Amino acid sequence: MFTPNDLDYMSSKGIVPDKVERQLDNFQKGFPYLPIDRPAVIGDGIKPLSPEYAMEFASKYDKRCAQGKVQSIKFVPASGAATRMFKDLYDFINTGQLNPATEQVVLGIRHLAFYEDLQELGIDFPDPHKIVDAVVNTGLVYGTQPKGLVKFHNYPEGGRTALEEHLVEGALYGMCGNNPVKIHFTVSPEHMEGFCSVVEHKAKQYQDKYGVRYEITYSVQESSTDTIAVDMNNQPLRYSDGNLAFRPAGHGALIENLNNLDADIIFIKTVDNVVPDHLKADTVLYKKALAGLVLDLQEKIFAHVNAIDSGDADPGDIISFIECEIGYRLPKSTSYEQLRSVLDRPLRVCGMVRNEGEPGGGPFWVNNDDGSKSLQIAESSQILPDQQYLIKQATHFNPVDLVCAVKDYRGRKFDLEQFVDLRTGFISKKSKDGVELKAQELPGLWNGAMANWNTVFIEVPISTFAPVKTISDLFRDQHT
Repeated sequence: MFTPNDLDYMSSKGIVPDKVERQLDNFQKGFPYLPIDRPAVIGDGIKPLSPEYAMEFASKYDKRCAQGKVQSIKFVPASGAATRMFKDLYDFINTGQLNPATEQVVLGIRHLAFYEDLQELGIDFPDPHKIVDAVVNTGLVYGTQPKGLVKFHNYPEGGRTALEEHLVEGALYGMCGNNPVKIHFTVSPEHMEGFCSVVEHKAKQYQDKYGVRYEITYSVQESSTDTIAVDMNNQPLRYSDGNLAFRPAGHGALIENLNNLDADIIFIKTVDNVVPDHLKADTVLYKKALAGLVLDLQEKIFAHVNAIDSGDADPGDIISFIECEIGYRLPKSTSYEQLRSVLDRPLRVCGMVRNEGEPGGGPFWVNNDDGSKSLQIAESSQILPDQQYLIKQATHFNPVDLVCAVKDYRGRKFDLEQFVDLRTGFISKKSKDGVELKAQELPGLWNGAMANWNTVFIEVPISTFAPVKTISDLFRDQHT
């Protein structure tokens, strides 16, 4: 199927032909829907966490940090451009029709964090077209910038970008003993310079303010994770130069970036979910609390694994722990080997917020091939049409608020790519230069890429969740 030139081109991108063959097979067969059993709810898959218990677990994390026993890092997927955030402004530019979001921006421009930057550009503020054009195109060029470089919040000293808010957050819960605050951003290659520039000019300011040291690192989504695109007949698509068409495979490709980090605790949060300083208290408390809970569960897991290895295990205790504390329902018959296999996996504790109509994946119990049931974060596209009603029964959704432990009981890093459910990718229809095509995304980072982790869902306050998906979100109370 592939020509020598094709093989050379794949090799230059670090892509293995066998993977491409599997991807082409996926286009032919499609991906199966997740075998959903039921939504996870409070008392059945989601655990409440009172402020008192949150403080207790946060103290556990603080104590371990003070003892120098924990190495943590904050992982922020920040590759995406802000194009969708400014979609309504682009619609206004293209149609000339004033839509509600654009009108809100024009009337409230003085309240946005980038207003002073527009002033410096000498924008004619009475003219809506010049305001909008200056925001997305000729002035700030926000329409082609990543969200991390967009100014979200106002402060007396000036507007602060989403990237800067993550620097501040990191200082508030990422300092472990005398270790630096480690933050890792995944960035598109074309925006790397912009991220580095902000960090270079702003990091010292926050280091001095919070008395910390930063260790900021970056990575890009490797071209080796790109997936092949096909035409509507599932035949490999080629660009005008004759090369096979490969496309970025979504945030699921970042499991490779995550796998390259070396830390005991990894905080994961999307780049646009930040609040101004006067609202950060809940975020900091519950981030620390989730980390403390991870450490508590990890200690128990390690004790059970060691008990199995030494022959001192009580199967009843282990089964009770697995089913009551780490979100897993075992099949009817289970051996010590199976119990050990369940325990010896990466661990994630995921904050879940009450569903108030925001879009996003939800927490569900999923049936596994061996008769067990596990907790998963599922998107609506992964659920059978006949089971879509279950989405309405779900009381919570996923704000991408994860704290992960990725080392085993001997202190060795897990190979995270071994815990991906490859059956959970999905196919979408796209277009390129007017040509319709099918694209394939890898299992989502917090979906199928973590399907075989041990998963615990914890209810966290809605105050910890303030995403900026559209320009209108910056006018919400959480961002003023």
